[in-house]
Amino acid sequence: MNRPAHTAAPPSEPTIKMKDGWHCLHLYYRVCPTALAQLDEKKRAAGREELLHLLDPARAGAPLRLQTSVVSGHKADLSLMILDPDPLVIDAVRQSIRNSALGAALVPTYSFVSITEVSEYVPTLEQYGERLKLEGTDPASPAFAAKLKAYEEREVMMRKQRLFPDFPDWPVFCFYPMNKIRHPHANWYTQPFSRRMEMMTEHGKSGMKFGGRVSQLITASTGLDDWEWGVTLWAREPAFLKEIVYTMRFDEASANYAEFGPFYVSYILPPAEAVRHLKI
Repeated sequence: MNRPAHTAAPPSEPTIKMKDGWHCLHLYYRVCPTALAQLDEKKRAAGREELLHLLDPARAGAPLRLQTSVVSGHKADLSLMILDPDPLVIDAVRQSIRNSALGAALVPTYSFVSITEVSEYVPTLEQYGERLKLEGTDPASPAFAAKLKAYEEREVMMRKQRLFPDFPDWPVFCFYPMNKIRHPHANWYTQPFSRRMEMMTEHGKSGMKFGGRVSQLITASTGLDDWEWGVTLWAREPAFLKEIVYTMRFDEASANYAEFGPFYVSYILPPAEAVRHLKI
């Protein structure tokens, strides 16, 4: 008896849009005084209004998330963080700034392309249950059921915040890219998953100690930019940034396997206040 041949499911339609998560772009600009000086006050004022419209997160056609901040130090002056399911909606902001009356005065100095994700090291409900057993919690006990239920609820909230993040209403912002190194004597990618999971669990516990002081978003950039991840931190106070990065560098996953790129620290301001601060 001949059996019908199994056919593969048809591929999904090609798309540039994210189906489960958002595209993310960090942009950094330097203000060019020479280009500004070449604009008379009328053109400069019109350029400011045009820029403020482009940076307004509530305008029609704006990306789903758009945040501005002013950068500390010489690396840049203005920072934008933009997220949307459609990368062309995000890129439209960049192109519109470039083509605006102030385009020549806003010189791009750095960008980082990534997408939101839920880390593979976040335990599933089943994995969390196994961890509770290893820690000595009786699977038949009310405590086990309560902890499992609480984790299930946290996982739903965590997944939403990782894939479709809201920006916390905090004033301090930090961004840096990072890799897991491939040194012959410390190659992250030759470690078994169970060992990597163990190290990332330790790393995550260190970060959780800063709940209420620092909010973190990790976006994935493997295959999209020069680094593997982008780390975005929002803090209630500047000192908390130093504390969390210093503390977490002692974790094995960071101390033995992490490589960091440049750090950009900035202070979040509404577009109008940012423009005034930068004297544009």
